[in-house]
Amino acid sequence: MKYSDMVFDEERALYGIHGALIERCRFDGPADGESAIKEASDVEVRNSFFNLRYPFWHVDGAKIFSCEMTEKCRAALWYDKNILIESCTMDGIKALRECENVVLKNTRVCSPEFVWKCRDMILENVVIEESEYPFFEVTRAKIDGLKMKGKYSFQYGSDIEICNSEFDTKDAFWHTKNVTVKNSTIRGEYLGWYSENLTLIGCHISGTQPFCYCKNLVLKDCTMDGCDLSFEKSSVDVDVNGKIDSVKNVESGKIVADEIGLVIADSNFVDSAKTEIITRKGN
Repeated sequence: MKYSDMVFDEERALYGIHGALIERCRFDGPADGESAIKEASDVEVRNSFFNLRYPFWHVDGAKIFSCEMTEKCRAALWYDKNILIESCTMDGIKALRECENVVLKNTRVCSPEFVWKCRDMILENVVIEESEYPFFEVTRAKIDGLKMKGKYSFQYGSDIEICNSEFDTKDAFWHTKNVTVKNSTIRGEYLGWYSENLTLIGCHISGTQPFCYCKNLVLKDCTMDGCDLSFEKSSVDVDVNGKIDSVKNVESGKIVADEIGLVIADSNFVDSAKTEIITRKGN
């Protein structure tokens, strides 16, 4: 089945279609219908325009290329599996939720609450211009070349690998488990609190009070800028190039840096004997 150069605005316009190609179509109009491609399978969508709510729900198998999903296209993909999204724009709130086996490439996003409770994801060269709580409770994801601006990213995520990325974010990686970030830039406040097995390798980190209340935090070959009151009540294995502004009440482990501006160890809260702190310039 092939749908070309058509306009759809009615409710459930292409409900339950299977094995279809949709190209150069518009999902827009006065009827303001929703759920256009709900309960579909094995569909390919190209160069189409979505300006209505909930177009892809309960879809199994979709390839979506060079499509525009406007701000009115809210909750675009929910409860889907086996999805490829490439060279698209996604501007509606809650664009992806409860999906599995999703590949997202070369796409621009401006979507609050983007990617919630999704599993088995691959992201390549994605730009998130603005989002709040992106990647909430994501499980098993591989991310390469993500540029993101937002708040409260990756909360409660697990088993995530990130590389070659750039984040301008607040409260990132809270309550995460088994997350590794490589060769990336992370700017924000209160990074990584309450995380478990968070590892950063070759990263540049900036912002106040990072990595507090962490379990098994690892930093290798990283740099830190404007990072004061770091590592409070955390167990750490940290090796930083350059200066750390200050560390406060580290629970246990080892910290190595060229220079540390201030070490705070309040005996009422931590046993300083459990933490080894080494400054290269001081040796």
